[in-house]
Amino acid sequence: MFATLKRAAKALRVPTQAELDMAYLNEAGDRFDLEARERNLNNRARRGFGL
Repeated sequence: MFATLKRAAKALRVPTQAELDMAYLNEAGDRFDLEARERNLNNRARRGFGL
């Protein structure tokens, strides 16, 4: 029964922003794509903080 509750809790869990960002970076196909994705995340963070 406890295993069922653990599975249900894991299924309902929302991923954190850090986990979403890491998944986005892990999808990069090569070094250049990775660098572009890093810049994209940095620019998004900079805009989010109003800098």
